[in-house]
Amino acid sequence: MRAQLDEEFRDFMHGRWPAMVRLAYALTGDQGHAEDVAQTAFARAYASWPKVRRTGNPEAYVRRIVINENLNRFRKHRVAERLTDTLPDSVSGALSGSLAAAGAVDATRQYDDRSALIAALQRLGPRQRAVIVLRYWMDLTEAEIAAALGCSVGTVKSQAARALATLRQSAELVDGELQ
Repeated sequence: MRAQLDEEFRDFMHGRWPAMVRLAYALTGDQGHAEDVAQTAFARAYASWPKVRRTGNPEAYVRRIVINENLNRFRKHRVAERLTDTLPDSVSGALSGSLAAAGAVDATRQYDDRSALIAALQRLGPRQRAVIVLRYWMDLTEAEIAAALGCSVGTVKSQAARALATLRQSAELVDGELQ
């Protein structure tokens, strides 16, 4: 019986891993944190897999764990990180010389729009970010978001309205993509 449950969980995890990492990435803005959050969510789901199965919607259950785990990151003491678009001069000069010599193209420039959106999302509070990501990235309904966040549909609507107003004023999104 346990082997069958393990196989069922393995299939579920392999099928949903990319979506949960994308969700976590949209919430955290960092690929490493996103993978950690998704891994923790799946570990918790595995620990209680029979219960998760009985819910009838294991994806929604794991999605809720991802959201809660991301919120827990803010409750823990973290070392503040300062992310920049440029490397320090000592590293930048060495890298640009070696890249130019190799004829490499700066692949990061291809992702400017996505980077701008992630940067703007990071300026939102965790709850507003979760609402925006679940609504516009994961394409959930307001009722599904309310269930995932444990709040009312009205709260989802007001959080979304405030978040969109903030995003519309974001310098990174000057082209008005979210208008």
